[in-house]
Amino acid sequence: MGQYSSPYPAVQTLHDRRTAGFQRWAGLTFVHWRLPAAQVQARLPKSLRVLEFDGSAWLGLVPFAMEKIRPWWSPPIPGVSWFLETNLRTYVVDEQGREGVWFFSLEADSWLAVTVARYLWHLPYWYSELHRDVSMGRDPSKTIRYNGFRRSDREVAYEISVELPQPDQAEVATPGTLEFFLVERYRLFALDRRERLRMGIVHHEPYRLSPVVAGTISESLTRSAGFSDLQAQSPAHWAFSWGVDVRVSPLTMVNRPRR
Repeated sequence: MGQYSSPYPAVQTLHDRRTAGFQRWAGLTFVHWRLPAAQVQARLPKSLRVLEFDGSAWLGLVPFAMEKIRPWWSPPIPGVSWFLETNLRTYVVDEQGREGVWFFSLEADSWLAVTVARYLWHLPYWYSELHRDVSMGRDPSKTIRYNGFRRSDREVAYEISVELPQPDQAEVATPGTLEFFLVERYRLFALDRRERLRMGIVHHEPYRLSPVVAGTISESLTRSAGFSDLQAQSPAHWAFSWGVDVRVSPLTMVNRPRR
């Protein structure tokens, strides 16, 4: 497996003391496919370039739970601050050498969260029906199942199952490895309604990743995003984390025009 070395090491340290809010990301499964870089680049804004590891671009599908979501000035609100989410993403670098995540779609089972995220964060959220189940499988393992569909189009759906070892064998990813490249991402990019590039920064401890003993997936989210040939292709990488606590900084405009 090739080692990942950022071509822009001097600009990777993220500093932003501003706080928009806090949240917890829990029970994350990271499913990734290897793709030709040109195929992914064709679906990105012109101001972003796809990042490669080991000669390929990577497309990730990540189901998880959003918990304890709150703005900096408020406590979590029951019935509002907890919901499920699934995002489809890749990894990019902007014209100033800043690396981050680009989301092709994000599913959430909260209409309020979808509305707020589309309006304030300019992210392509979709209101969906999502489920997650955690159960003990054959000893000594634990199985986590996710499934859901987009309410506006039930054909856009997925089912994922992962089997984890017991006891937990979680470890932090080593810098330079594929695992580090895929999960340790602290910046996101988005296009606003005027097609201007914006970015946001998140802050959290490194993920502790658990090995996936076995994983299965059936999905059409990738096809809906324009990647029509992945349904018959097995994912190239699986990983799982029980979660991290997150501080979120507000969005800023990339290359803000001078007044």
